[in-house]
Amino acid sequence: MQFVLNKPRVGVFIDTQNLYHSARDHYERTVNFETLLKHAVADRYLVRAIAYVVEKEGDTSAWPFIYKLSTLGYRVRRMNLHLHHVNDQGKPIWEGNWDMGMVADMTRLMDSLDTIVLGSGDGDFADMLEVFMERGKRTEVISFKETTSQRLIDTVDKFTHLTELEGALMPANERANERANERAKVRDLERSAREQG
Repeated sequence: MQFVLNKPRVGVFIDTQNLYHSARDHYERTVNFETLLKHAVADRYLVRAIAYVVEKEGDTSAWPFIYKLSTLGYRVRRMNLHLHHVNDQGKPIWEGNWDMGMVADMTRLMDSLDTIVLGSGDGDFADMLEVFMERGKRTEVISFKETTSQRLIDTVDKFTHLTELEGALMPANERANERANERAKVRDLERSAREQG
């Protein structure tokens, strides 16, 4: 039995790492994924919302975040980081990227969607979103303008700068403020050293 929906069907695909780092590095905030989802869906019929999470194997610190996402209505897909190499300074470089998995999920769901909403500023998605548009799908991106590829912004039907959504950024906590102050001090010291050098 088939029924007709009066509302456009939407799928929401969120690159949590991309948004997390952008919010932290540029605003000293965290993303309110509930507000993001409400805006992404708007008055449309939600077919699927998927949040992609990368975590270190054995590290349980992401579990509360993963649980919260699932209670908000996201299907959470998880991937473990893998040690790629150790750099010259002895720092481990970890690797974990959901890009291909996200594209695969979008492609699997494409026939069930009228609109695809991407929560990421990664320009690697531009070509795939163009393909969806060629197939008559509406494409939207919700991300931070500072960290979103201009090509991605130019490609999609609609770009929303996350900071323009009321309540989309959660207030920084005390620890985040301390880290911001520490980074500011380091930047000031580096600037002073350059000016003197």
